[in-house]
Amino acid sequence: MKKLTREFYTRDAVTLARELLGKVLVHESGEGTTSGIIVETEAYAGPEDKASHTWNNRRTGRTEVVFGEGGFAYVYLVYGMHHCFNVTANIAGKPECVLVRALEPLDGQDLMKARRKTQRVLNLCSGPEKLCAAMGITRELYGEDLCGEKLYILDNTYPDLKITASPRIGIDYAEECRDYLWRFCVDGNKYVSGKQRPASNHQPLING
Repeated sequence: MKKLTREFYTRDAVTLARELLGKVLVHESGEGTTSGIIVETEAYAGPEDKASHTWNNRRTGRTEVVFGEGGFAYVYLVYGMHHCFNVTANIAGKPECVLVRALEPLDGQDLMKARRKTQRVLNLCSGPEKLCAAMGITRELYGEDLCGEKLYILDNTYPDLKITASPRIGIDYAEECRDYLWRFCVDGNKYVSGKQRPASNHQPLING
């Protein structure tokens, strides 16, 4: 399998979120190599998306990497202790990203279990904080080039790939944006993070 190229990442977040499904995330660390198939993502479409950290072109030290070109790691903390891993999308000046929400574990499962302190494979990477813990992804990888040698994504052909789209999770503050169908999952995959949330009655905006 070959690494994804810069061109792959320099597309809008909604397109990238769908295209990342079935690809393989790899982290080569001092502890060992871990990897997993990406089975769940969420798109965050920047200035027009009230759920995005860069809504209304909000630019801070935390979001600086998102304002660059696609294909870099945007890693941040939630609740001051759990990491989330995002892939920057689009060209420089278009601050969009994709949250990787779940992986199907592949290589390094023993290391993942030790990091997560669990023997349950189904529970290793079934959520954004879980996969970061299992994969050893921390703020030290903020800004890491995903076309590099440490943290990268491999092209992969997922057999009979079918994709479901649903509203994103945990963004009730985002007004009408909360119902955009920008959470994407590999249909039927047992490693996704949770049940789909139904949209409200009004028609959500869908790009791509």
